[in-house]
Amino acid sequence: MQELTGKTAIITGASRGIGAAAARELSSHGVSVVLAARDLPALQRLAGEIAEGGGVASAMACDVSRYADVLAVAEHCRDQFGRLDILVNNAGVIDPIARLAESDPEQWGRVVDINYKGVYHGLRAAIPMMQAQGSGIIVNISSGAATGALEGWSHYCSTKAAVLSLTRCADKEYRDEGIRVIGLSPGTVATEMQTAIKASGINPVSQLDPSVHIPPAWVARAIAWLCTADAAALAGTDFSLKTDESRRRVGLIP
Repeated sequence: MQELTGKTAIITGASRGIGAAAARELSSHGVSVVLAARDLPALQRLAGEIAEGGGVASAMACDVSRYADVLAVAEHCRDQFGRLDILVNNAGVIDPIARLAESDPEQWGRVVDINYKGVYHGLRAAIPMMQAQGSGIIVNISSGAATGALEGWSHYCSTKAAVLSLTRCADKEYRDEGIRVIGLSPGTVATEMQTAIKASGINPVSQLDPSVHIPPAWVARAIAWLCTADAAALAGTDFSLKTDESRRRVGLIP
C-alpha cells in the first residue's frame, strides 16, 4: 500500500474500536491522520502513540451531529496538511437498543443525528475540498443492518440504510470528478458495541458467541485497501468483509 504514503485522512469516531484501529493502520502506511471524536483525551493518547511510532497525527474534539464541528475538522486537515485525501465516516452508535414502542424518541433521534446526519456532515464538509483538488476517497462504515431488519434495532437499521443511500448518491454525483465514495460492511466486530448488543438480549446477534466477531484491525486493513487503486472499481458499492473471497482480496487470509 505504498501509494498511500504522503496522503492525509480524517477518521471520525477515532477514539476507540474501528476508528482507532483505522488510524493506526493508515498511519503505518505513511498517512497523516486527523483523529475526530467526542473523547478528546482518548484521541490525544492515540495521537501520542502514533507520534511515538513515527507517524503524524492530530486530535480534535468533534461531535459529528454538529456540522460546524465536522467542518472545523476538515478545515484543520486542509490548513495543516494542505489537502484532504481520505475521509473515514466511522462514528456511530447503537444504544439504546429497544423495540419501537418502548424506544425513547429523543434518544432515537440522537442516533439519527450521529449515524445518518453525521455521515452527511462529513460528505458535505469534505466533498468541496476534494472537488478543488480533483480527487479524494470517502469510506462510509456500513452494516448488513442496512439491508435487513433486526428486532430492537430500528434506529440502527434505518440509519445504516440511509447511509447506504448516501453512498450511492454521492458516487453518482461526484465519481466523474475523481471522488471515490464507497461503503464498507464489516460484519460483527469485537468492539464495545458488542457489549451493549450482548446485554440487550434482543435478536439473534445478541446470542452470538464472542469468538465469531472479527478484530477491529481486520476492518482497518479493509479501509486502507479500499483507499488503493485495487479497489477503484468498487466505487458506489457496499463492500462486504463477511466472505472469504472479500477477505482474500483485502489480504486478510491466503
